[in-house]
Amino acid sequence: MAKKKRSTTKKKKKNRIIRFFKSQQTHLIFGVFLMLFSLFLLISFFSFFTNWQADQSQLFQFAERNEQAKNLLGKIGAQISHFFIYQGFGLSSFIVPLLLFFTGLVAAFNFQLKLLRKVWFWGLILMVWISLALGFFIPSKPLFGGVVGFELNDFLNDYIGKTGVFLMLLFSLLAYLISRFKITPELIKEKLPKRTLKDKSISTLDDTTQEGYISAAIQEEATPQVDFEVTSDGPLEKEQDISNPSVEFDQAKPIVIKEVPEKEEVKIEVEKTFEEDQLVENLSNKLVEDFGEFDPTLELSEYKFPTLDLLNDYGNENIKIDQEELEINKNKIVETLSNYKIGIVSIKATIGPTVTLYEIVPDKGIRISKIKNLEDDIALSLSALGIRIIAPIPGRGTIGIEVPNKNATIVSMKSVLSTQKFQKAKMELPLALGKTISNETYVVDLAKMPHLLMAGATGQGKSVGLNAVLTSLLYKKHPAEVKFILVDPKKVELTLFNKIERHYLAKLPDSEEAIITDTDKVVNTLNSLCIEMDNRYNLLKDAYVRNIKEYNVKFKARKLNPENGHQYLPYIVLVIDEFADLIMTAGKEIEGPISRLAQLARAIGIHLIVATQRPSVNVITGLIKANFPTRVAFRVTSKIDSRTILD
Repeated sequence: MAKKKRSTTKKKKKNRIIRFFKSQQTHLIFGVFLMLFSLFLLISFFSFFTNWQADQSQLFQFAERNEQAKNLLGKIGAQISHFFIYQGFGLSSFIVPLLLFFTGLVAAFNFQLKLLRKVWFWGLILMVWISLALGFFIPSKPLFGGVVGFELNDFLNDYIGKTGVFLMLLFSLLAYLISRFKITPELIKEKLPKRTLKDKSISTLDDTTQEGYISAAIQEEATPQVDFEVTSDGPLEKEQDISNPSVEFDQAKPIVIKEVPEKEEVKIEVEKTFEEDQLVENLSNKLVEDFGEFDPTLELSEYKFPTLDLLNDYGNENIKIDQEELEINKNKIVETLSNYKIGIVSIKATIGPTVTLYEIVPDKGIRISKIKNLEDDIALSLSALGIRIIAPIPGRGTIGIEVPNKNATIVSMKSVLSTQKFQKAKMELPLALGKTISNETYVVDLAKMPHLLMAGATGQGKSVGLNAVLTSLLYKKHPAEVKFILVDPKKVELTLFNKIERHYLAKLPDSEEAIITDTDKVVNTLNSLCIEMDNRYNLLKDAYVRNIKEYNVKFKARKLNPENGHQYLPYIVLVIDEFADLIMTAGKEIEGPISRLAQLARAIGIHLIVATQRPSVNVITGLIKANFPTRVAFRVTSKIDSRTILD
């Protein structure tokens, strides 16, 4: 009896649970929850695009109540929107709240589940497709496609290339349209025969009745004139005699001849304008033939570039290969991974000046995340200060472990500037920043960056990086081609460049020192740079060009008149050291012109290099950070500062 009572009570509980989930009130509550949650996601997504840069540091301070996020839905909204948009599908994440809202409607009003399955199926496919398409067509803005679009596009590019990815996107779009609108070959064939029949009827008329059609047209034009003459002169019997002879055709011919000279007059006008353009080009060509192209270096024709002998020589700078160190590190890596039952198929070492890259190929069936979680254990076994695991290395199909060398090789500026890669670099503003892990000289163009943000703690190489940038430009560019504006609040970092004041440094007319150290003078200099930017844009507008490179080419070809204010425009590089100190003293007075220059000054050849010790959100604001796409990140004191620079 007791067993029967227990079984009946269990059945009653199950029935209550089933009734609870099947009741319309539960469906309505669940549907309302999904609809409101979709509205929650939608608001957080829209707020993410206006406040994501300001909330970047809040993502890692979730438990601190003193810090408040600028997202309209607080820290939770910032976390969720960051997960879906930044780490997820980008702009296509807006499909998620739409799907949840539709699911809420289905749950609340008991719609058919088949429709819900179709909507979710096509919605998820559309999310992936839009994310991949945005990652393909707008690779410079990974926020639009998200991490999924960027990584998926990068993965497909390695195997089928950009053309293959484009064809795959086009095929998937056409396949969706064909299946969605039920396009069949019969529908296509229904339209084609009508066009072909029309073409055939037109061709038969042209072949068979062309002469008769022309004669009928001539008669229609000529007969009205004949009728007018007949009514004024004689009886109707003479109309038939007059309409047949060739006199009427003689009257129709001059009508055709009168229309021809009107078309010829239009052609003559076009030829005149073409000849005028040729005259203008011939004048500039004659000036080039007589005087040659304009050479901006003639004012300082006796200027000589600095020699490489001025730089220090550190002796043998070739990388020393220590086989014992390589074998020891290899054995320790293999031993550490084998302790966690991770087998290795092969291992390869690439030796750099300061870091050695060990590329390993694990056994099949081993997850990459399992190796990545062993970063601290591998560093402990190698007795290294720190290692970096690249899992996987893009385009190679291996996992990289970067281990610092015990005896680092000095990479001198002389060894970098003396390479053929730098000497033969055809760039507007070449920068030699050092050597890669494969011992290749790393040269980039500042004109393509177009602005540079450098951040690092004290003693981590920030000043060395600034000196490398300035030195590489001094060794490559003539004083007439580039000018520097140096801002040094510390008054000691950039004082060595006072010696090039007459050649390279630009300053205000009233200032005594070329290197700016006073905050008030910094504000005046930035405002004057904004005025110079506007003046340069007016020159580009008058010359009908879009950037400084096209303008200087046109000026060298003597196609611009100096009497109209045109002149050769050198590049201007603004270098600001200790940006945090300027923000603390001047604040918005400096932030405004810097953000304006960063947004607009690229086309007219003004480039900014900003360095700071403290890359916090208060110093590097979202407005400034958004306009500095290129960053050089040295070692910083905290993970949040590193995220502020890199993300």
